Amino acid sequence: MLVNMARSVNKVILLGNLGKDAETRFTPSGISVSKFSLATARRTKDQQSGEWKDITDWHNVVMWRTENVANYLLKGKQIFLEGRIESRSYEDKEGQKKYITEVVCEANNVVLLGGGAGRGDSVPDSSGGDFAQPVSMPRSAQRPQPAVAPAAPADEFNQGITDDDVPF
Repeated sequence: MLVNMARSVNKVILLGNLGKDAETRFTPSGISVSKFSLATARRTKDQQSGEWKDITDWHNVVMWRTENVANYLLKGKQIFLEGRIESRSYEDKEGQKKYITEVVCEANNVVLLGGGAGRGDSVPDSSGGDFAQPVSMPRSAQRPQPAVAPAAPADEFNQGITDDDVPF
């Protein structure tokens, strides 16, 4: 009976920096898929020298049905994402079998940090966003820039709340 109760979990949580701009392509049926690499860092102590070393791990990330993410996911941006690990194989041009492991996530499970869309907003979904059409062009090409509203003064967020109003 224990076998029936056992469950499995395939969940990945990453916080890192983009190694390159996201690329968006379309399947023959018109479904968009965006891909990018994400670097995460960790520190470890060298057993021989006792020195701390930074180690970078690279993750291939795939997002389906996310036409506008290429506008936001640019090299160097820091992001937080949740997804799942998928492994697959394919044959290259020489007929050799290749294996790849990817993190697959949805756009609503990606958050830009430290700038990005301006305020650490979630990446917009494919329902329109700030752009009228999907963008899948080189970053060197000119693309429309969204109108950015000036930052609101800090006083607008105060709302007259004091420490006495907080229940804890």
